[in-house]
Amino acid sequence: MTIYNLGSINIDHFYRLPHLPEPGETLAATSYSVGLGGKGANQSAAAAKAGARVVHIGAVGPEGGWTVDRLKGWGVDTGAIARIETPTGHAIINVDAGAENTIILFPGANRAMPFEVVEKALAGASRGDTLMMQNETAHQAAAAKLAREKGLHVMYSAAPFDVDAVRAVLKYVSILAVNAVEAQQLSEAMGVAPDDLGLPELLITRGGDGAEWRGDDKIFRAAPIKVEAVDTTGAGDTFAGYFAAGRDAGLTPSQALDLAGAAASLKVTRTGTADAIPLRAEVEAFRKTLG
Repeated sequence: MTIYNLGSINIDHFYRLPHLPEPGETLAATSYSVGLGGKGANQSAAAAKAGARVVHIGAVGPEGGWTVDRLKGWGVDTGAIARIETPTGHAIINVDAGAENTIILFPGANRAMPFEVVEKALAGASRGDTLMMQNETAHQAAAAKLAREKGLHVMYSAAPFDVDAVRAVLKYVSILAVNAVEAQQLSEAMGVAPDDLGLPELLITRGGDGAEWRGDDKIFRAAPIKVEAVDTTGAGDTFAGYFAAGRDAGLTPSQALDLAGAAASLKVTRTGTADAIPLRAEVEAFRKTLG
């Protein structure tokens, strides 16, 4: 099977800081680096590193060619990434001494690509394939509708959270992925508990407290894995990409949950985003150390 990912591609600018700045405060960064990011690129990288066949659907500007090369180097099919004149999306990521972060996002090409890019990519999709999406690109609702009409599973990461964006795609979603804060925001906005949204599957990540899957009147939980975190950026995307790859490979929800939890836990021990996401062999070696 194939995972199609309508996802953002960003150039990430990392600034290490002693603490996250307060309003009006100026801080000197202790280090600076540049890497590939964007929730979409992160999830494509994670799914491909987990062993899935991944087709990334997206767009970059004139300066973004190296990001496409990086994805291709991890085995991602990049044929559906458009080159347009709008600058590539980018993010300013501040990371403090405790590994917490704040992020400023410029959407750029991610919001400017034409829908024809999505239509052309999904023309080759087959029933049973998966479409992944996040709230960082254009055409989410139209893409989700097209995917479901073709018999694809639709996995939607509701981040950055926006209730209108969620409402627009919810009826097409097979798996909704949220963190604990987003689950609470969604519940308050919709006026019902997440379990009452009528979704086939709900995936909730809880950071250092693990994660859970809900569906078919069942609940599976992944216990937290204690590690020394140095950078939590991209942990949720690592989890989502590995979970999708696990399900695509035929793992049960419980098995995919455990695999994704281990991958995300290993990722937070490394600095960076897509570049820092571990390979499947590294995740399996890490799981063996857990007993």
